[in-house]
Amino acid sequence: MHWRIITVGKPGHSWVNEGLQMYWKRLNRYAKFEHVVVKEAPRPQVEAQITQLCADSLRVVLDERGRQMRSVELARWVQNEEVSARKRVCLIIGGADGHSEAFRAGAHAAWSLSTLTMQHDIALIVLAEQLYRAYSILRNEPYHRE
Repeated sequence: MHWRIITVGKPGHSWVNEGLQMYWKRLNRYAKFEHVVVKEAPRPQVEAQITQLCADSLRVVLDERGRQMRSVELARWVQNEEVSARKRVCLIIGGADGHSEAFRAGAHAAWSLSTLTMQHDIALIVLAEQLYRAYSILRNEPYHRE
């Protein structure tokens, strides 16, 4: 499966890039992962660009009002999508203004990493770590403990 993680604006901290490089290296053993940065602009313009980038993909927005899952549930979700022969999933982290109601409604799913509002750099690292954790759970690797 091909995972496309989209963020609005480049990561602003060097530690984010370091963390992402570490997780991309780990994640790319399991599937194809890419990070696409959309330049900050008015929300309608950004959402139109994201919609185009996610054509023919399952679109998942990350939003504090979305569905919360435990790591094991996320692993099952990943497994179900892989079994369904899903080709590509777009995970979308919004900019400072978040996602519009219409954009959220048009997505196939909405996930919450936390009920707290997160700065997008932090959300990106948390998302990468949780995807790595999900794959490690599916492969019975010793990373996750319950």
